[in-house]
Amino acid sequence: MITNRPIDDSNWSTLARATLACLRLAPLRALRRAVVDLDNERECAVVTLHSIGDAVITTDAQQRVQYLNPVAESLVGWTTEEVRGSALADIFRLVSEATQEPVDSPLSTALAQRRVVPLANHTALIRRDGSTISVEDTAAPIINKRGELIGGVLVFHDVTAARDLARQLSWQATHDALTGLVNRSEFERRLDDLIRSTWDTDRHHVLCYMDIDQFKIVNDTCGHTAGDEMLKEVTALINSKIRGSDTRARLGGDEFGLLLDGCSLDKAREICQGLLGVVSAFRFSWQEKIFTVGLSAGLVAINADTPSKAAALSAADAACYTAKERGRGRIQTYEPGDLHIARRHQEMDWVARITRAMDEDRLVLHAQACSPIAPGSDAPLHFELLVRMIDEHGMLVAPGAFLPAAERYDLMPSIDRWVIQSAFSSIGKLLAMFPGRRVMFAVNLSGASLNADFLLAFVKQQTITHGIDPRCICFEITETVAVNHLRQAARFIKELKAMGFYFALDDFGSGMSSFAYLKNLPVDYLKIDGGIVKEMDKDAVSRSMVAAINQIGHAMGLKTIAEWVESAAILEECREIGVDFAQGYAIGRPGPLQDASSGIDLSAPLILSEPRVLRADAAL
Repeated sequence: MITNRPIDDSNWSTLARATLACLRLAPLRALRRAVVDLDNERECAVVTLHSIGDAVITTDAQQRVQYLNPVAESLVGWTTEEVRGSALADIFRLVSEATQEPVDSPLSTALAQRRVVPLANHTALIRRDGSTISVEDTAAPIINKRGELIGGVLVFHDVTAARDLARQLSWQATHDALTGLVNRSEFERRLDDLIRSTWDTDRHHVLCYMDIDQFKIVNDTCGHTAGDEMLKEVTALINSKIRGSDTRARLGGDEFGLLLDGCSLDKAREICQGLLGVVSAFRFSWQEKIFTVGLSAGLVAINADTPSKAAALSAADAACYTAKERGRGRIQTYEPGDLHIARRHQEMDWVARITRAMDEDRLVLHAQACSPIAPGSDAPLHFELLVRMIDEHGMLVAPGAFLPAAERYDLMPSIDRWVIQSAFSSIGKLLAMFPGRRVMFAVNLSGASLNADFLLAFVKQQTITHGIDPRCICFEITETVAVNHLRQAARFIKELKAMGFYFALDDFGSGMSSFAYLKNLPVDYLKIDGGIVKEMDKDAVSRSMVAAINQIGHAMGLKTIAEWVESAAILEECREIGVDFAQGYAIGRPGPLQDASSGIDLSAPLILSEPRVLRADAAL
């Protein structure tokens, strides 16, 4: 309260003392508040660094360690108390995963250039115990408000599992799962590179095509498990006799290929003769049965006169079959003027056989059911349409026998046109079998057709001609084809999706090196490669790969389909992971299209304890 009362000496003295006391206490209160605020900020920062999932290391401007959060301590193997004040280079040692050579810490560059610096790709951290982990990190300088450099910070995380999975997927894209040898697509790529290399150099190479004699007897007598074991043992013999620099591949069931780099025909004959000798001396034993094994081989010189990889493979194939016809267990060198090989070429001319089969209406469609896994699902029932050929003697020819030849001789566009036309003309009858049920029919497309200008117009024309509802058709394109023809695939998919068609990416995981390209392919379904699925009930890595693909697919809004679901155990694993659909012998075997209506008993719940089978009580 303010008054006009004069201040006497005693009052003045009291007021002065009180004022001086307040002046003395004010800085102390402000200082205490500042200390409390600073402690709160420090505690908040420490709690934050302790809570984040990435590893964090801070240093001073001389790169002396000041702090490690718990994640960093766990990864490097040191505690903050043990290394505070130590040089960062003593505890954070990086090496290249490829060469194991030391890699400089990015923090040095970050401090020198005062900018954020990422770590180079494929880098590993050497931990305190000498073990290594794959890491990705970022380094940044710490600069105060006055623009002074006062330290640096490293933020990194363990990517070992992700890189292991990427390496596994990359390996699977180029190798045969059974033998570990290069697969056909990678072999053809390397053959193409060798042919191109001869255009600029005078180096010569040799292509060798080999076929195991009597392999079918082992398969028919003892089953496919014995045949697989025999293939693995023959592979070991091949590896023991062929130089590490040469390419060894499994090209088909019992067919192998060699690329002998920088090798003459004479030297190639010597190498192959030694290989045939060691194989002929080998005895394959299975359940008290003993089999002799042999190889027949065809050799073709690779030089500047080689027209193409297809021509080289065809010539080597013909030479190999000529060797088998002339007594097996021998080597045949391809010579353009050899009449016997020329006749073999004619016999191997699948162009006429397949064309004649189409002209004589000897191509047929089979169907295999693909069922929703979740009980009570209202998802559409799927049937994949599969092409088969009837040979000149009325026998059914498996697709593995004639489709590779059709691809080699550019017949797939004609086959794809036949499949689309035949399927679309039958869709009305097929849908009538499933009143009140949504049904989808999957149609496979080849890379050759996808790259052809006619396909888009042909699909549209057939849709109009047969009055097809596009929503009941799902086109399947293999992952390898989609990646190799990414631009055409993306355009084709977008145009037909606008009409209502669906799309599936087939054999996903067999040739994958990255998920990134999926962003450019607006597909609806991912069909997980059967080579991974069939092992998932007894192989943890395969199960993890299926789970990873399923998770990525769902994150992108896609439905997933597991192929080669051949047992109740695999089906149960798929259900636990959350895969949407299953296809394989546990669901139904492929059968003639007229039996497709018997695919699945839609009124019954999905049984996980026993295989599902196709009923055979209905026909078109």
